[in-house]
Amino acid sequence: MARIYSGKRPQNLKRALGSFSRYLGRHRVLILLVAVLAAVSALANLLGTYMIRPVVNQFVARGDVPGLMTGVGVTAGIYVVGVLSTFGYTQIMVRAAQKVLLDIRRDLYHRLQTLPLGFFDKNKKGDLMSLFTNDVDTISDALNNSFAQLIQSAVQLVGTLILLFLLNRWLSLLVLVGYGVMFWYIRYSGKRSKFYFDRQQEHLGDLDGYIEEMVAGQKVVKVFSHERANLEGFLLRNKALEEAGASAQSYAATMIPAVVTISYLNYAVIAALGGMMVLNGQSDLGSLASYLVFVRQSAMPINQFTQQGNFLLVALAGAERIFRTMEEEPEVDQGTVELVNVRQTADGTLISCPETTGRWAWRDAARPEAPLAPLRGDVRFDHVTFGYDPGQTILHDITLYAKPGQKIAFVGSTGAGKTTIINLINRFYDVTGGAITYDGIDVRSIRKDDLRRSLGIVLQDTHLFTGTVADNIRFGKLDATQEEVERAARIANADSFIRRLPQGYDTMVTGDGANLSQGQRQLLAIARAAVADPPVLILDEATSSVDTRTEALIEKGMDQLMEGRTVFVIAHRLSTVRNADVILVLEHGQVVERGSHEDLLRQKGEYYQLYHGMFELS
Repeated sequence: MARIYSGKRPQNLKRALGSFSRYLGRHRVLILLVAVLAAVSALANLLGTYMIRPVVNQFVARGDVPGLMTGVGVTAGIYVVGVLSTFGYTQIMVRAAQKVLLDIRRDLYHRLQTLPLGFFDKNKKGDLMSLFTNDVDTISDALNNSFAQLIQSAVQLVGTLILLFLLNRWLSLLVLVGYGVMFWYIRYSGKRSKFYFDRQQEHLGDLDGYIEEMVAGQKVVKVFSHERANLEGFLLRNKALEEAGASAQSYAATMIPAVVTISYLNYAVIAALGGMMVLNGQSDLGSLASYLVFVRQSAMPINQFTQQGNFLLVALAGAERIFRTMEEEPEVDQGTVELVNVRQTADGTLISCPETTGRWAWRDAARPEAPLAPLRGDVRFDHVTFGYDPGQTILHDITLYAKPGQKIAFVGSTGAGKTTIINLINRFYDVTGGAITYDGIDVRSIRKDDLRRSLGIVLQDTHLFTGTVADNIRFGKLDATQEEVERAARIANADSFIRRLPQGYDTMVTGDGANLSQGQRQLLAIARAAVADPPVLILDEATSSVDTRTEALIEKGMDQLMEGRTVFVIAHRLSTVRNADVILVLEHGQVVERGSHEDLLRQKGEYYQLYHGMFELS
């Protein structure tokens, strides 16, 4: 699973262009209309310039004032058509671009929703956000400003060459020589500037990463008075970016002046030679006047074509990063077992029903004739082996069981594999070897959405969403009533502090709960799990961020929530696991001890040392 590449140019131009073309193809009518109008705009400009020849030769030279007025009117009409075409394609392109961006953002977000956690482990949050901001904005700019301009410049460039040869083929050979020199310099300058632009991007990425890291760690920075050292680090990176940017821009900045200078020299030579040809009768004055305007304008489409082409290449690089993310393999879910509401008939048989009954059962969609299996919460590990990366095993031959209603606690040092076991139960990852069963069903046979719907999880890292306090609790059950929300808050002992907030349950939560204390955020996360009313509850350091008094209150409330449910608890504070039915001590991915609190203390092994170490610290 590759990390997102952040180069300036696409690695595979043909593939990126093909993927991008498919999005344009969804709105082919609008795109085709833009192309036609852009071509009409360019042709109008060419034809308007060409009209100098007949106007000068047929009307000015003969002193035909009425004919001159007619010719000027026709020329003006041609330019009006060009202006209207330009206005038309810009307006249509805006709408077409927004439709394309809508499709890209929708497909990208949908694919991110389906990707496994391993993808997010390997890619920074900032890199993923840049797909929706920097890369999508670059595509937007290119579509709005470069796509039609590129077509217009190409038509104008080819049309100019054709008309130049029609007006004077001998002078046009000199124009071709000037074009050749222009393209040579553009190619030379482009190669040189690319090297420095690549360095600029590297230094920019280094600076952005440094700023992101320091802003995120401002509290630590201030605690250790590290502001001056951080500023020095910033200044060094900023200076490196300045030097790389100056080198890149110095080469790029010479491109347009050099092309214009070559164009001026070419124009001067052709004007002198053309004037001599008119004096010698080898050409007419109207043709020379029109020809010189075309020569004067010849550098403009070249400059525009080069600039817009570069913009499109940068946009395609961004599109390539987006499309590469879209091509990432989604979570594999071949499960056929689903969770359904059930009711019991008079003879005790369970049958599925659409209404919510508070009773659930497993149904295998691949075998509709099979009887429904009631949801009980029996979880078992059978010789499970797992590693996040090939060749690096985290769990070694884990065998355990949790009967319905049991409370199982995992303790051990950091990195022992406690959270990994939780990640396997809810299938954030799949086992490498062995099997995990849920009510006798291999979890790999259960649809992931249904499996996770049956689990209530309080993670170690709480995350709250922008919305009211009630909305954040209701995230565990989107159709929960206000009464259910408040009941869940009471279970988590969050109700009292919520009612003391300015608007109570309607208080807005912002900045991932920045207006709440860490303990209050943890209480809301517990209430969110409580409102889901799951048969299996997973508490991953659920009380790690609350004080001892609050922890005691939570435990009282959790007793009601845990009644009759299978509960998995991970805790560093061993006081929170003393009343567990079974305590499993993990070290280096293996179960080294198991038993009740009293049994493990009597063994005077690993748990005994952990417990007394914590007791002495407290």
